[in-house]
Amino acid sequence: MQIDISFLPALAAAFMLVFARIGTMLMLLPGLGEQNLSARIRLTMALILAAVVLPLHRAAYHIDPAALGPAMVMLVEEILVGAVLGLTARLTISALDVAGSVIAQQLGLGFVTAVDPTQGGEQEAIVGNFLTMLGLTLIFATNMHYLVIAALNDSYNVFTPGEVPGTGDVAALVTKTVAGAFRVGIQLSAPFLAFGLLFNIGLGVLSRLMPQMQVFFVALPLSILIGLLFLLLGLGAMMGLFLGYVGGVLHALAPHA
Repeated sequence: MQIDISFLPALAAAFMLVFARIGTMLMLLPGLGEQNLSARIRLTMALILAAVVLPLHRAAYHIDPAALGPAMVMLVEEILVGAVLGLTARLTISALDVAGSVIAQQLGLGFVTAVDPTQGGEQEAIVGNFLTMLGLTLIFATNMHYLVIAALNDSYNVFTPGEVPGTGDVAALVTKTVAGAFRVGIQLSAPFLAFGLLFNIGLGVLSRLMPQMQVFFVALPLSILIGLLFLLLGLGAMMGLFLGYVGGVLHALAPHA
C-alpha cells in the first residue's frame, strides 16, 4: 500500500500564508499583542487560529511549491492584510488615549504618567492608562473580541489571497479609523472640557475678587477632587459610548458576523 503525500508541500505553504496573516494581526492587536504577554502564548494562539481558519479558505490559495517567487509575493501580501486588520483595531482603542490625555489635562493630572502596557511600555497619562485597561477589560468581558475572529474570517472575502490590497482603500480605512478615534475621544472628554472651561473662568473671577488669595493652592486640589467625582459618575456612560463605537468598527470589518 502506498500513501500519497504529494499534497503536503502545498498544504504547508497554505498554512504558512494563513499564519502570516493571523500572526501579523495578532501581533498588533491591543490586549493580545502586548510585549508583556508571553511570546509562547501569542504563538500558540496564532497557530490555533491558523489551524481553524485554514480548512475554511484552503481553496483560495493557489500555490505552486516549485515557484518560490509568487509564494514570497503572496506572503508579503498576507502580512500587509494582517497589519491592516491589527492596526485598525489598535487605532480604534486609541480613542481612550485621546480621552485620557484631555481629561488628565483638565483635571491637572497631565504630568502624572505611568507605564502604559498597551503602548510598548511608553509613558502615558495615568487617566488614559486607566481608561485603556478598563476598555480592554470590557471588550473581553462582553465577548466582543470574538468579532475580531469573525473579521479575520470575513477578510478573505474583502482581501482575496493573491490580490494586492488597494492602497487607496487601505488609506481611506486608516484615515476613517483615526478620525473616528479622535472624534470619540473628544466626545468622551467633552464634559471635562466644559468643566475645565467653567472652573478656570470661576478661578479668574475669584482671583479678581480676592487678589490676596493663593488661587493655585486652592484650585489644583479642588480641580482634581471635582474632576475625579465627575469621572466616577460618568464612567459608565463613557464606557457604553466607547463599546458602541468599537462594536460599530468591528461589525463593519465583519459584516457577516
